[in-house]
Amino acid sequence: MDHEPVLISTIAIGLTAAFIGGLIARRLRLPEIVGYIAAGVAIGPFTPGLSADTDIALELAELGVILLMFGVGIEFSIRDLLAVRSIAIPGAIVQTIVGIALGVALGSALGWGLGGGLVLGLALSIASTVVLLRALGDRNELDTPQGRIAVGWLIVEDLLAVLFLVLLPTLAPLLGATGDAAGAGAAVSGSQAVVDIAIALGKAAIFAVIMVVAGARLVPWLMLVVAREGSRELFTLAVLAIALGIAFVASSVFGVSFALGAFLAGVVVSESDMSHQAAADALPLRDAFAVLFFVSVGMLLDPAYLAANPLPVLAVLLLIVGAKAATKFVIVALAGYPPRIALTVAAGLAQIGEFSFIIGTLGLTLGLLPEDGFQLIVAGSLLSITLNPFLFRIITPLETRLRKNALLARVMERRAGDLAHLDDTIRDTLSQHAVVCGYGRVGQLIGPALERRGFRYVVITQQREEIDRLRARGVPAMFGDAANPSVLEMARIGTARLVVVATSDPNETRLIVERALELHPGIDFVVRTHSDTEAARLRALSSKIQAIHGERELAVQMARYALRRFGVSATEAEAIAQGLRGHSVVGAAVARPGGEIEGLLAGVRARLGLGGRDRSG
Repeated sequence: MDHEPVLISTIAIGLTAAFIGGLIARRLRLPEIVGYIAAGVAIGPFTPGLSADTDIALELAELGVILLMFGVGIEFSIRDLLAVRSIAIPGAIVQTIVGIALGVALGSALGWGLGGGLVLGLALSIASTVVLLRALGDRNELDTPQGRIAVGWLIVEDLLAVLFLVLLPTLAPLLGATGDAAGAGAAVSGSQAVVDIAIALGKAAIFAVIMVVAGARLVPWLMLVVAREGSRELFTLAVLAIALGIAFVASSVFGVSFALGAFLAGVVVSESDMSHQAAADALPLRDAFAVLFFVSVGMLLDPAYLAANPLPVLAVLLLIVGAKAATKFVIVALAGYPPRIALTVAAGLAQIGEFSFIIGTLGLTLGLLPEDGFQLIVAGSLLSITLNPFLFRIITPLETRLRKNALLARVMERRAGDLAHLDDTIRDTLSQHAVVCGYGRVGQLIGPALERRGFRYVVITQQREEIDRLRARGVPAMFGDAANPSVLEMARIGTARLVVVATSDPNETRLIVERALELHPGIDFVVRTHSDTEAARLRALSSKIQAIHGERELAVQMARYALRRFGVSATEAEAIAQGLRGHSVVGAAVARPGGEIEGLLAGVRARLGLGGRDRSG
């Protein structure tokens, strides 16, 4: 063979470099994306040594974008978005407008046109899905108020990005495109531009309607037919054909981007009962080509430009981790959410990633964004993703300071209104009651259990809709941060018998326990935890803390039933299952399934003297 296998060499070099870069980043406790981009820099045309073909890498990266957007579409949940729509939708829109304004200002300062500043602002406004989900998952905060708000906010940002991907090609001539896109549109009139935009939106709308109406029926049916054949290879091929085929049709027939086509393909696949299997089959290829996408972005980064232009790079970084994060914090705080939620949302979204690269690449292709602008986007992504873990680490000390800020406290109290207070007549009747902190899936089962035995309890939650439901049932409930001493005092913790901490955030749990102990050192606790280490730390604070480790409780329940299925007597199975608790024994033995929730209920019963020995060790 006398020719160089360019495609194979590009894939081999790109994946090998990405593996090495990702491994080094992981060892340094940085997101793998940092390693992938750095690997791209190392094998790019701007650095000496081994080099991959940039053009081939960019075409492979396009596959990565299609599969990435396909995965986003499968995981898209309108239900999750609607649950936090009151903060996520207006917050994301306002923040995007602020980001665009700041991008235009910076672009003007650098001598770019309106189009370049607009593309820069859009790119800097959209956070990375990969980075956010990984960060929240590592902190066990996906199923928390701050996690749901951040993910919902990100969904709105992604939808706005998809809209701009549709509009940018049409708007390019009006925005001062200097490349090929400027040719025919240099003298486009305002009315003609409106017509062009309407046509572009109309095509996108027609495509979306076809996908939602026809695709939502045809695609799941097709996947079911293929699944009945019993061939794993054929099913995987069907998934890839749907993702790539619909993306190609969207681009060639309807004139919309590959990204939008792939996203809608994922949305219609999500309607199928086999969507999880489809996502699992597409995952390996999606990850591989997504890695090549990040590598290809790194290959376009010129280290010499960054070294020669430190001030613009610093300005972009400050916009992402400074102005962008501050805007999000202010929006969430003004909505009445506690400092920890506002800080977590701000930190989680204070970075940019895959969508920013997609918009930057499109802006570069259309002649809107100068080459320097793309360099700044890549540099801003690399630096902001690298700094993101450190932003999460300073949440706790920042929160401690913000809790003492009188102005912020007044703003939050004003936003919460009557929901943050209990009527004086109700407060005067509270004595020997339970204070339930958090009213999610766990708290919603514990409260009724207390009611059935006639025990009074007060709920402190950050879910406003639950407060209305509880008050309608006659249950005292209030909106607020249970780690705030004034909120605990409003719940009459001084006369309470028990504190039940059912929140899922370990940092918030510890703060609640510490603040409650300061106000009432002798009170009993039943606390939800996620690890033996966390449970031990809590028990070290007070001998009256009963820590329930959810996974251990689940293991106890499963072991008990597994032993019984093997014919072991109930008494022996119970003894062995209880032995699994070791020094982390938590709550009375229960004979029904339920894992963590049963453990918490058992602990509550023990603290209230309803039978069951305190085994907290």
